[in-house]
Amino acid sequence: MNQPRAVVIGGGIGGLTAAVALRQRGWAVTVLERASALTPVGAAIGLMPNAQRALDVIGLGGRVRELSAWQGAGGLRTPGGRWLNRMDGQAAADRFGGPLVLLHRATLIGILRDALPDDAVRTGVAATLGDPGGDRRTAVVDTTEGALEAELVVAADGIHSAARRVLFPGHPGPAYAGYTTWRVVVPPPGRPFAPHETWGRGRLWGTQPLKDGRVYAYAMAVRPAGAHAPDDERAELRRLFGDWHDPVPRVIKAATAEGVLRHDVHEMRVPLPAYHRGRVALIGDAAHAMQPTLAQGGNQAIEDAVVLAHHAGPGAAPGPGADAGAGAGTVPGLAAYTADRLPRTTAIVRQARRTGRLAAADGAVTVALRDHLVAGVSRLVPGLVLRNFDGIADWRPPRRTYASGTPRGQRG
Repeated sequence: MNQPRAVVIGGGIGGLTAAVALRQRGWAVTVLERASALTPVGAAIGLMPNAQRALDVIGLGGRVRELSAWQGAGGLRTPGGRWLNRMDGQAAADRFGGPLVLLHRATLIGILRDALPDDAVRTGVAATLGDPGGDRRTAVVDTTEGALEAELVVAADGIHSAARRVLFPGHPGPAYAGYTTWRVVVPPPGRPFAPHETWGRGRLWGTQPLKDGRVYAYAMAVRPAGAHAPDDERAELRRLFGDWHDPVPRVIKAATAEGVLRHDVHEMRVPLPAYHRGRVALIGDAAHAMQPTLAQGGNQAIEDAVVLAHHAGPGAAPGPGADAGAGAGTVPGLAAYTADRLPRTTAIVRQARRTGRLAAADGAVTVALRDHLVAGVSRLVPGLVLRNFDGIADWRPPRRTYASGTPRGQRG
């Protein structure tokens, strides 16, 4: 029996996770990455128990937890330093079946890359979707090194996905969310600090420690799309957040101008009609770009990858017409992948948008009422904030992910 071939467009977290999961299912996988090396942006990523359980399925969850900082006590503050609520890391772990962990994106990329053969990832190769294979046994990917044919193509090519435009040319795509974000990783800025997220008027700041002692910070501010600082982005952070509570000014001072990353935020306000067409599946931001307010963008890409491998089936080359009622070129299980993922991720996109509106409020009266409400409710109903992640962080992957029916390292 011929081994089926899968081509993954994009070597980010979602694409590499899909490659590992599909390979463990018996697919011959090639990852195509436009960049000359797998060098993710200099930022961290928080992984909630839902994403960790997905990584457990492919045997990598333990390694991720080993190299991550486990998030403990923290909470929400005002720019002046007043605590609006406190969150207990152990309470979150008890509620959702595991801790929230934080690690550098480069560390996660390295873990995923190490789980693949050297020849499975090709960098410096630009790829575009040619024929999605709607009426044939293979899809075609055009690259700078020639065309590739595969029984399955996984489009993990990000927010501005070219593959998505080929599959759904009439869809409006992601829209600007109304604000921009900054991210930075700095050396330890001196005195210890309590992890926190701070909400101001139309601005937000978060500071979290990494396991190696460095500090990850992220910021948000309402700004026009495409705006940039007149000088440099560190100076912009100083203007926006330099008078906020400690350790915010210390973190800004520890940053370098070139080390500050700025990106406008886009979200998929209009859901796609499906996450597949022909022999192509969309995952991650290509399928459901979302605001970062629930810290679920990367987490949902990891979920996508493992669920896709589950539904794509074990390593037997699929014949045409394998899906009941599907076209001759459809991979078995892609309709089930869409059915699993589209409702869940659409709901999370909407929930992230609601949280974003709350965090980005900029009217003086609105902000005062927001802060009063958060503080009051947190006193009356401890742990209420955690309920915002019910149905998200407690997600569990499909049980029968591998042909043997035994998930790898999956916690029950």
